[in-house]
Amino acid sequence: MKRTPRTLGMILLGAVVCTAGAGVTPARAFDGELLDTVRVILPDSVITRLEQSLPAMRTIVATVDVWKITYRSDSLRVKGYLAVPNSGGRLPCVIDNRGGNRDYSQWTDARAVSRLGRIAAWGYVVVASQYRGVDGGEGVEEFGGRDINDVLNLISLLATHPRADTTRIGMCGWSRGGMMTYLALARTDRIRAAIIGAGMADLSDMIQRRPEMETEVVAQLVPGFATRRDEALAERSAVRWPERLAPATPILLLHGSADWRVDPGQALTMTARLYALRRPVRLVFFEGGDHGLTEFQAEVDRLTHDWLERYVRDRTPWPSLEPHGR
Repeated sequence: MKRTPRTLGMILLGAVVCTAGAGVTPARAFDGELLDTVRVILPDSVITRLEQSLPAMRTIVATVDVWKITYRSDSLRVKGYLAVPNSGGRLPCVIDNRGGNRDYSQWTDARAVSRLGRIAAWGYVVVASQYRGVDGGEGVEEFGGRDINDVLNLISLLATHPRADTTRIGMCGWSRGGMMTYLALARTDRIRAAIIGAGMADLSDMIQRRPEMETEVVAQLVPGFATRRDEALAERSAVRWPERLAPATPILLLHGSADWRVDPGQALTMTARLYALRRPVRLVFFEGGDHGLTEFQAEVDRLTHDWLERYVRDRTPWPSLEPHGR
């Protein structure tokens, strides 16, 4: 990586920071404020390696600028990434929520360029959080607690970017990122469409099947877990409160039938509960697919691209969900 040139830094930060001087009052810090940007430059050896699974890698590198960012969330300095096509006008946006916890499955420069850059190359301003306490960020991660604000505050960050059209925001999330996406959709109706891959929708079911998730992750990260275990699990399990999700946000669920990390039945249950509420949902169930749907990457990309294009970029209305036809 190399330090952001001052001119680009001023473009990105100028909307939210005033320069102190005679008769000028410095801007008050606010959630979503972009504090620092560092340009990501991948070594050619890394690009060559990534090309093996992503043939378009050099095109992405040539047409998309990726920045490692620091932004403010609940008065904390939180780390993340921003990817923007290097030409064109105002664009729709995507917030991409990472999976994992702490430093496991965190965003790296290579992952940010290959994942966020790929979506940005479709014509989007893409932003992602590491969540608080990760990659040198301040605070402590709560696995779906107050760290959900680190996702929601990205909406405010996008609002300061001159290329971002925040009337068109999509959201993606994989695994734990799916849980974060559900939590976000329960807090805002600003998301025009969402895509959840192998998403955690029932944390109680997960720790029953994988007890190590309770001892090694949830109990260590969730504040007060020992004294409010059932409440904490319910708060992070969208199957318990599907009616709270933004009613007009179409959700695309992607899940593999051979996923051992998040039981595929969670996607089936979530679909049934959203269907019972007549909510806009589509489930694509991949036969034999693993947690990352690695065997189906091209199809996942096509489905993701088309969903964002239809419901975010083009703002296509969701069709009637009432029974009709002959």
